[in-house]
Amino acid sequence: MTNLDLPVIPRHVAIIMDGNGRWAKQRGLPRTIGHNKGVEAVREAVKVAGETGVQYLTLFAFSSENWSRPPSEIEDLLGLLRRFIRRDLADLHRENIRIRIIGERENLRSDILPLLLEAEETTRGNTAMTLVIAFNYGSRDEIARAAVKLARDVEAGVLKAEDINADAISSRLDTAGIPDPDLIIRTSGEERLSNFLLWQAAYSEFIFLPCYWPDFDRQQFAEALRIYASRDRRFGGLSDATTAVVG
Repeated sequence: MTNLDLPVIPRHVAIIMDGNGRWAKQRGLPRTIGHNKGVEAVREAVKVAGETGVQYLTLFAFSSENWSRPPSEIEDLLGLLRRFIRRDLADLHRENIRIRIIGERENLRSDILPLLLEAEETTRGNTAMTLVIAFNYGSRDEIARAAVKLARDVEAGVLKAEDINADAISSRLDTAGIPDPDLIIRTSGEERLSNFLLWQAAYSEFIFLPCYWPDFDRQQFAEALRIYASRDRRFGGLSDATTAVVG
């Protein structure tokens, strides 16, 4: 176990892995090299999360907007996903890590969906940590699909319209059963969510790092956890220090 001597470790960390292409461009390399280096950073992030006691790690692997990229780059990204699952699935399973996939599945290519389903099914009973892979994921689409499920349940008489609340919506999202992220990290210096976990991020802490994703290593992850541990999470209420002063 990696001992960071921190007072608190986030239960759920979500990461927007940004900057593979810019990392490669900065070095005069093809973007595909940046994506390959990014996979190495994924492996390191999973290790550190497991060692430090993070229970859920969500990685934004491929957004629903990424389909607008050049076909050659899309093929590179899908190829990396295939290799990651085929090469790393056995290791993840051996380490008792469960894999969950979030994102729209109905229109996924036939050579990708079976791999994702295999990863989920193979690791379904694992309990050490849950690795959530957001693939073909867009938060607005996720919320819209949840709204359709609610509408159908009301139409079928399973649910009354007046009973629709935050819990009813959450239970119909792709992340049903997964706690909301305590910490969301984004690399590359960009400071936006980019349609990632909009509903679930209501009370998340945000850390924006200047490094590109291929440079996100054990030290960068540890520093993000230290920053998180130093923050006062109030969830709309008052901090202990404020309460003590007021009282």
